[in-house]
Amino acid sequence: MNKSNKFSPEVRERAVRMVQEHRGEYPSLWAAVESIAPKIGCVPATLLEWVKRAEVDAGARPGTTTTEMQRIKELEREVKELRRANEILRTASAFFAQAELDRKLKS
Repeated sequence: MNKSNKFSPEVRERAVRMVQEHRGEYPSLWAAVESIAPKIGCVPATLLEWVKRAEVDAGARPGTTTTEMQRIKELEREVKELRRANEILRTASAFFAQAELDRKLKS
């Protein structure tokens, strides 16, 4: 899932702004996107995703904002790391507990 960002954030913002400004001139959002996408040099589906993401971030459309998604990813990464650390500690604890039992039995 390694996406390369061909378009800079400034180009994305400008494209979204163009769609929002000229939306009323077209019968639908898709028509506006289809008209503006070639001017930016991207496919309409990509521009539509940018517009939807901007609407979610602005609160105009329901969904998870970009900031929330980044926070969720950070928390998921942290949970994964903590689970890995817990597994290491469990294994170490079992190892040392067994070593202690072996030592007491040999004494």
